Amino acid sequence: MKTLPIPAERLVAMLQAMLLIRAFEERAEELYALGRVHGTMHLSIGQEAVATGVCAALRPDDYVLSTHRGHGHCLAKGADPRLMMAEFLGKETGYCRGRGGSMHIADVRSGNLGANGIVAGGLPIATGVGLSIQLRKSSQVCVAFFGDGAANEGAFHESLNLAAIWDLPVVFVAENNQYAMSMPVRKSMRIERISDRAAAYGIPGETVDGTDVLAVHAAAGKAVDHARGRGPTLLECVTYRYKGHSKSDRQRYRTREEVDAWRQRDPIAQFRSRLIASGLLSEQDAGLLEAEARTAIEDAVQFAEQGPEPDPATVVDSVYA
Repeated sequence: MKTLPIPAERLVAMLQAMLLIRAFEERAEELYALGRVHGTMHLSIGQEAVATGVCAALRPDDYVLSTHRGHGHCLAKGADPRLMMAEFLGKETGYCRGRGGSMHIADVRSGNLGANGIVAGGLPIATGVGLSIQLRKSSQVCVAFFGDGAANEGAFHESLNLAAIWDLPVVFVAENNQYAMSMPVRKSMRIERISDRAAAYGIPGETVDGTDVLAVHAAAGKAVDHARGRGPTLLECVTYRYKGHSKSDRQRYRTREEVDAWRQRDPIAQFRSRLIASGLLSEQDAGLLEAEARTAIEDAVQFAEQGPEPDPATVVDSVYA
């Protein structure tokens, strides 16, 4: 078997990150079913290779901006699952003191500047962060994650255009999971690849298999290197979400056969098999990593459940008018 072009410990860490994201979201779905979660939530089960591959190409001091489907981005950038779960359950001990919940988790310490419930809302913010980096003469990079639906918003054009003409250090990562809510990507745009739009701004564009974490990592690494001094890149990762848009989605717009076909390309199963075939892991090792991820998430749930509820008297704290 051909040797993989990344140190073994980093490859194993990437598998661990993907397993942790999957375990977090599967447990989150269970908690929602038990009525323990306020509001709704948006799961990225099936998309773990994108968050992991991109964030593994970043430095600790680099930034990311996320979306309403952002649990994976937060974990991949180094968030503490306990503080995430506490936030998810609306506890005072959460990252945002229970105010953000599922859709607005932020962890500034790890460089996660926050998720955004507005479609394409993070793109102009990322452009502003890129300008800040440039003015400070820093070598940092900002990554903006967004979905295929966001690529049809005006903020997409404005953000890429401004980042391009000012050579800002931003990597725009389109997670093309095939549907903007229920709208198939093939019906919402005439082009075959979102990355083709990069040509309109005079910047590099690339489309990769978003179920292959190593392909994502390689493309992200190239885009990040380009951003450090030469300007933005539009990276499209073709992936799929196994669950509905949100928990209220009845998924009448796609077939069970389609979902099952994508499950055959599961990013975690693919990568796990690849590491075993390369001799970097045994079946037993892989099983232990999965068990460790689930144990970490159970610990996070216990931590969250023991945390206090926010005091209603503080409801307007940090609210600007």
